[in-house]
Amino acid sequence: MMIPAQVTMIPQFLIMQKLGWYNTLKPLWVMSFFGSAFSIFLLRQFLKGIPRDLEDAARLDGCGFLRIYWHIMLPLVRPTLVVIAIFTFLATWNDFMGPLIYLSDQRLYPLSFGLYAFQIQSLQPGTSAGIGMLMAGSLLMMLPVIAIFFFAQRYFLQGVTLTGMKG
Repeated sequence: MMIPAQVTMIPQFLIMQKLGWYNTLKPLWVMSFFGSAFSIFLLRQFLKGIPRDLEDAARLDGCGFLRIYWHIMLPLVRPTLVVIAIFTFLATWNDFMGPLIYLSDQRLYPLSFGLYAFQIQSLQPGTSAGIGMLMAGSLLMMLPVIAIFFFAQRYFLQGVTLTGMKG
């Protein structure tokens, strides 16, 4: 988390170019599957907060490693995983620098680039593109984010209150 993204920008570009992914959409979504340092730290801190007694009690009941993970840890970690998925989606959805670096074909530009190009076009003198069309485009850009927030709001609340133990 202490290394700025600008330091790794050129090596990542060279890697994507060697893989043959330049001017494709792959660098924009593949990199998000590896997780950011913040996501890994958040998940680690949440897992450290789960009482060890739950795992010990499951071992005494005869559960193996995979069963403990599947039936105990995964349900407890699910709200944190949803929060990480939402943060990753928001970071990818609002990414402006990634498409600027990896894409040169205008047909592959994401919605954020189209909105920016429309804003630049509306600022040109003699154009009739109004602020209303720009606001309509901004609304279309925000709709998926708002929808995801409403569907995942309960996971945010569960992540705050869930510890796994009473008492």
